[in-house]
Parts: sequence; structure tokens; C-alpha cells
Amino acid sequence: MGATINDSARNPTANATLAGVLQPARGPRILNHDIMGCTAEGVLGNQLYSGRALGASDPGDLIQLHPDLKPQWTTICSHYQRIGLSHSTEVIWDIDTGLLAAHPQHEPSVFYFGDAEQDRRPDQRWHRTVDYINSKNQFMALADDLGVPIPRTLCFDEVALIDDGDIDAAPYPCYLKAAVSVSGVGIYRCDDPQTLRTAIQRFEPSVPVQIQDEVRTDCFLNLQYEAVDGRQVRIAATEQILDGCVHQGNRHPVPAPPWDLVEPMAEWLVEQGMRGVFAFDVAVVETNGGSEHLAIECNPRWNGASYPTMIARKLGIEHWLARAFPTRHRMLADIDLTGIEYDPSTGEGVILVNWGPVLVGKLLVLLAGVPDRQQALALALNQRL
Repeated sequence: MGATINDSARNPTANATLAGVLQPARGPRILNHDIMGCTAEGVLGNQLYSGRALGASDPGDLIQLHPDLKPQWTTICSHYQRIGLSHSTEVIWDIDTGLLAAHPQHEPSVFYFGDAEQDRRPDQRWHRTVDYINSKNQFMALADDLGVPIPRTLCFDEVALIDDGDIDAAPYPCYLKAAVSVSGVGIYRCDDPQTLRTAIQRFEPSVPVQIQDEVRTDCFLNLQYEAVDGRQVRIAATEQILDGCVHQGNRHPVPAPPWDLVEPMAEWLVEQGMRGVFAFDVAVVETNGGSEHLAIECNPRWNGASYPTMIARKLGIEHWLARAFPTRHRMLADIDLTGIEYDPSTGEGVILVNWGPVLVGKLLVLLAGVPDRQQALALALNQRL
């Protein structure tokens, strides 16, 4: 199964290395980063995630926020003002994607450019490219076409097409993955043919899947790009913090990130029409000959690392850790950050990133500072949460 969007773009030449991170000059945007249209059902607080785009917004932008976040507005604005983080103050307390069409003079910024976004602000090339690369199976086909190293992977258009021969020939341990999955949902580790057969039964027969050799590493990187003026721009490389297959946070910086590995794919995607932020997950495998890198998938959208990255970029923070924390509090105003809140003069401290889920006892925060300082901040914050 090969890449079929545009055969003429199969052999891109990588851009020359960009000096630093390009800060794109842009007009006003309308940000709708609600995630309810493309995440797993039943996850507590998913409707509250639209607020994490606030720190990535700029004055003059419009931002759509869930009305449940209104009681936190004054507190989060005060926090951002104290730390010197500029942001939009023009809020639409409604996450209806239909409002994207009501502001045609504003550039759309969305978490994921899916069917609803295409209906409201049509961009056929963007939508088609996102839909294509969002499939892990089509990602593997494109990687194969462009010569990008990937793990051994068997792709199936339907799970029902997996036969006994495929099961016997599968690499063990392996992962059975839904071709389209978010946040680790639809991924099963299989140690032997019997566990693979059991995992297969968890899917409807028509679901596209892949069987992938287990990558023996606990180090996975996230390489973020942004499409700017028709070219791909490197934004940041971070190391993922995982709980099993579920993303829990990210650490920056990463020594010697393997940008060249995914650069051909990034260029191809932008040529096809990709807009906004997108990222690649890359495994780092240590061998006797040194580190090897394998591309795992593309996130054709903003992801969990994007929001702390954009805040760090705006504030000029180089060393940071973004982590999810549980909290007993249900109002931001009840959380005391005195003495640990980010201080622009030192470049260290705590920044609230995904602040909306405080309503269900969850927060994502950025801990700015060198690793030892990150740990001290995490301990102090835990005591207050």
C-alpha cells in the first residue's frame, strides 16, 4: 500500500537546517482546540481541554473556550499576567466549530482539522493530508516510499483479514494497533499467538490494524513542526514521559534530536497541504553501534507536547518538564503557587498549561528550570495540590 495523494512528491529533498526557531508573522487567529471530536469517549474531563490553547494564543486572537471554564478565567489571567505570558482576552464561551465560519477574517487554529472543521472552514488539501497521514498504516507506507526507518510492521485493511499464517509469522512480543488511534487507545501488547488472537477479538472485523514488532526501548521522542508559508519549520524536540502507552508529559531539551530522519516526511506533508502544527513520534534504540532511530507515527495535529512548547517558546524557556498532576482542588484560586510560580527574572518556576481539568482534579503544568530544579518544583507543587 503506497502513498497515493500526489506521486510527484514522493522524493522530496530535505530543507537546509534552519537557524533557531522561526517565529511566524501571522494575522489574527480564531483558536478552537476542543478535543471532543477526536478522542476516546469516557475520559474524565475531555470537554475541558480547550483551555490549554490559551497560553499559545496572542493578543488580538479570538479563542473559543468551554463555558464550564468561566469560573477559572480571572485566576488564570492573573497567573499569566504575573509570569509575563501574553495571550488572547477575546473569548467566545462556546466551542461550536460552526463559529469558525462566522469569523472568516481570522485564520483557523484547531486541535485537529477533521470533518467538522472542513465543513466550516473548507481546505480540501489540508483535510485530505490530515486524513491520510492520521492512519498508522498509511504512515508506514509513506515511510517505506521515502526510505524512513520504521519498525517491522504488518498492515491490514481489516482486522478480519489476519489469518493463522499471519499470527504464526508475527514478531513476538508485538503490538496490535488500530490504524487510527488517539492517546494509546486501541493498542494491545501480545507476547504469543494466543494473546494476539485474544486482542484481535477486541476489534470490529472491519477495523484497519497493524501488527508491529515491539521496539525495545523506553525512550521516545516527539519532533514538532509547523507549516509556515509553504515550508516545514522545526519547532521543538522533546522526550516523552509515558505510562504504558499513555502520554503523561514531555521533557525539553533533547540532545542531538534526529530531525533528518523525519525531514523528508515533513516536507512531503507540507507540499501536500498540511497547515499548522504537526509532529512525529520516534523511538530511540540503543545498540552496540550507538543509537538508532525508528519513526513510529505522525500526529497531524497539535499534541500534548505542543502547548507547553508554545508557552516555553514565547517566554524563552530552554529547560523544562511538562507533567500531569492530580489535585484535590477544584478551583485554580485554591492552589497556592507562592514562591514556586514562574519568575521571569530567574527563568524558573511553575506554569499552568492545561488548567481547565482542575474541575475534575487534573492539571498539566510546565516546570521551568534545569532537571534538579524541576524535581524540587514537582515535590513542592505536589504538596500543595
